[in-house]
Amino acid sequence: MVAGARSLSKVFYDLDSACERGDRVSVDRAVETLGHRGFGPFLFVPAVLEMSPIGVIPGLPTVLAVFIAVTAVQIVAGRSHLWLPGFFERRTISAERLSTAIAAMRPVATRFDRWFHERLPAFTGRQVVRIGAIACLAFCLTVPPLELVPFASTVPMAAIAAFGFAIMVGDGLLMAIGFALAAGAVVVGLGFIGGG
Repeated sequence: MVAGARSLSKVFYDLDSACERGDRVSVDRAVETLGHRGFGPFLFVPAVLEMSPIGVIPGLPTVLAVFIAVTAVQIVAGRSHLWLPGFFERRTISAERLSTAIAAMRPVATRFDRWFHERLPAFTGRQVVRIGAIACLAFCLTVPPLELVPFASTVPMAAIAAFGFAIMVGDGLLMAIGFALAAGAVVVGLGFIGGG
């Protein structure tokens, strides 16, 4: 059974269905598949992909960070729909790689759908979401240099994923967790700089 439209399982189900339509999946096709759910999936899915096995592809973390940054800027600007430049829409990823990553994340999606749901609406209001988007934008700026260090970008991407999922399902508690992860990422970043 496919879960409700706002669930993570449904997002992965729809993305996996898009993988069956060819050897490669374009960003344009992914946006077409997920666009009716608002901006949340476009923060969450790229961040999770970066933390998955396909995140080790050289250059991919930076590309995903740029995508997230473009999304975050539009949230801050108050746009109602995602717009992407043509060169981004035409970018593709192997359907097989994407499907494999989705299969690996399905068990986590099932758990997340049980744990996270609509609650504490005050923490998912428009202004709070904009603040979260600003935090996501700041984290994206750290990804290109962190890409040189294995798994170093996991903490900022985890914070971005939390913000994206919180927006997607309307979970204010998860939004608060995202801000806590953001604070942790700043501490880790300062420690990394201080130790360098």
